[in-house]
Amino acid sequence: MKEQKGKREQVAVVPASSLAEMGEALAAHVGRYFVEGLHGADNTRLAYSADLKSFEAYCEANALTPYPADGATLAAYIAHLADLPRKLATIRRHLSAIQKKHELHGYPSAVGSKPVETVLRGIGRVVGKKQKQAPAFTIEALKQAIRGLDLTTPVGLRDRAILLLGFAGAFRRSELVALNIEALEYKDGALVMHLDKSKTNQQGETEDKAVFYAPSPLFCPIRAYEEWLAVLGRTSGPLFVSMVRGKPGQPGRPGTRRLTDGRLNTVVKTHLGDKYSAHSLRASFITIAVLNGQSNNFIKNQTKQKTDEMISRYTRLTDVITYNAAQALGL
Repeated sequence: MKEQKGKREQVAVVPASSLAEMGEALAAHVGRYFVEGLHGADNTRLAYSADLKSFEAYCEANALTPYPADGATLAAYIAHLADLPRKLATIRRHLSAIQKKHELHGYPSAVGSKPVETVLRGIGRVVGKKQKQAPAFTIEALKQAIRGLDLTTPVGLRDRAILLLGFAGAFRRSELVALNIEALEYKDGALVMHLDKSKTNQQGETEDKAVFYAPSPLFCPIRAYEEWLAVLGRTSGPLFVSMVRGKPGQPGRPGTRRLTDGRLNTVVKTHLGDKYSAHSLRASFITIAVLNGQSNNFIKNQTKQKTDEMISRYTRLTDVITYNAAQALGL
């Protein structure tokens, strides 16, 4: 009810016992957006689910209360993870999952408390902050892998399209497997790919990537896409799918099931070497673009990274002899 004119309007605030109960109380068409806002991308959600199971199992084994968890419980848990050992980034992800769980149920959270932050800093000093990163390959290594494909078979055409689009588009693994044919279009001499959601784009705003024609048809990402699309024989649905085994003496044919993250990883390892992963496609794009003198802004326009710091993290220029400005001093 409004007060008399000249006085501030009083708005009643009804406390909710938990965010989860609030979400349930909202109308269905509102509640689904509310719940979605508490979660991230599908891969992040899966990781969080596994992290919470780990935390709950630890609490059960040690007779600790998981929700709400106090600072001592969380400090002990992250110390346990560090001793396993787990990387600092993994430990931080566990804490993020626990924080989300507390938010969802309206519990007070000790994730950012001083005891937890102090232990986390100590873990950082002991285990170090350097993350294991997917190595980058060279352009020649990529070309050699493509030369080795049997392009008379559907699987060879599919794998060439994966390697070239994945690299030229600087795709994350999850983005590449999620591509649908209808999200690709020709525009101004390029093939533009529309992404609805990604790791750094949780709001669902469409982001675009573009790849361009290459002089050699063998190594051209657009021609590789076109030849694979001709094999698929459709204009919608998942771009990259698993293969159905053919009859004896006949090659496999495209199935209908979307390629999984794990299978995509296997494709890269099979053709480029076991030390590489699907993430190497993205890491190699950034590294090679930096070596070719491309600006950070140009690189971020394709990778959709938010900061220059992320580009520095992705570049693999640690060889003191190969990558050193001392070679170009003009002496």
